[in-house]
Amino acid sequence: MDRTNVLRTAHNAHEAPTTIPKTPKIIRDVLAAADIQINGPRAHDIQIHDPSLIDRVLRSWSLGLGEAYMDGHWDCEALDQCITRLLSIDLDTNIRGSARLLALLGILRTRLVNLQTVSRASEVAHRHYNIDNTLFARMLDPAMIYSCGYWEKTNDLAQAQQDKLDMVCQKLDLQPGERLLDIGCGWGGLAAHAARYYGARVVGLTISEAQQALAKKTCDGLPVEIRLQDYRSLNEPFDKIVSVGMFEHVGDKNYAEYFRITKNVLNPEGIFLLHTIGSYTTTARTDPWIDRYIFPNGKIPSATEITSALEGHWVIEDWHNFGQDYDRTLMAWHKNFTEAWPDLAKHYDQRFYRMWSYYLLGCAGYFRSRQGQLWQLVLTPRTRQTAYRSKRFQPLRASGLST
Repeated sequence: MDRTNVLRTAHNAHEAPTTIPKTPKIIRDVLAAADIQINGPRAHDIQIHDPSLIDRVLRSWSLGLGEAYMDGHWDCEALDQCITRLLSIDLDTNIRGSARLLALLGILRTRLVNLQTVSRASEVAHRHYNIDNTLFARMLDPAMIYSCGYWEKTNDLAQAQQDKLDMVCQKLDLQPGERLLDIGCGWGGLAAHAARYYGARVVGLTISEAQQALAKKTCDGLPVEIRLQDYRSLNEPFDKIVSVGMFEHVGDKNYAEYFRITKNVLNPEGIFLLHTIGSYTTTARTDPWIDRYIFPNGKIPSATEITSALEGHWVIEDWHNFGQDYDRTLMAWHKNFTEAWPDLAKHYDQRFYRMWSYYLLGCAGYFRSRQGQLWQLVLTPRTRQTAYRSKRFQPLRASGLST
């Protein structure tokens, strides 16, 4: 189902009102700064189907905007472009009244409560990663890699993910027989790749039962162990460590403990690669819509937060930013999702479709606006005596190591 058909369906279900209520100045100012019109002719303009949208946004800002989209109260032909424009003007700073109070309450929640304790950590697994594997299988590449691809040498999603996996293994200088710890192993794609093409012995950790079950099948016959285990219970040695797309669930109150634990289990000559989404500025809270509907209790780290937690534990050998590649990855996922929707619709309703589309296209806008970054850090303990030489992806087809 393409975007045009989806919008046509939405317009038939929610006829635009003949009159739109008077728009408060704060909304007019935000839309003007973003060059967005209400019921305008351009692809990035907002089409209002229910006049209550204005009040919902005033009451709860980004949460209200997202929920109103899920309810079909507004549409946009190019939602990714609309969100990019809103985020490019730092929408969250243009808050007053009750919306500002909600923002302050969210900040207090993150400051006063550890949202990523061992008991809370499983919430995101139950609400997001334990969704039917079929959805992710249809949306992602064949290896089911649920993180940013590396697009420098390809225009194909599957190859972008394979290139990313090779780049990770190359940055780790992964050698046959080495014991690799994969924290947040997802559906086992990286673990299988590292074992099959680099000869590593891998221990993958996940807190999602659905991921563990599929990862075991993915890695069947390979020297890979997939555990249902929280990283905080680790107490065994590894030669190399990798964590791809998991640090966003650690939380700032746990950063220091995370880096202490990983350092304690790594060989003195080892290497740790951390792959994480990053924020261009330090924020005290997660977007409330993302927190409620997609990734509960998540936290996007800033560079300052990471370096403060690293200090005294790790040496930073390399810091690689390819955040704009996440825009392309998310748009590819959204294309796969919409093409698969006629089959997925047998299991999910239209509100889920709108929620998932808002998530994927909104996140694409987040990276396109450059609020969001994608970082790969190569870290080593101070005990390491071997010099580290920074690497970027090099195709390994000639040696037969890469598919």
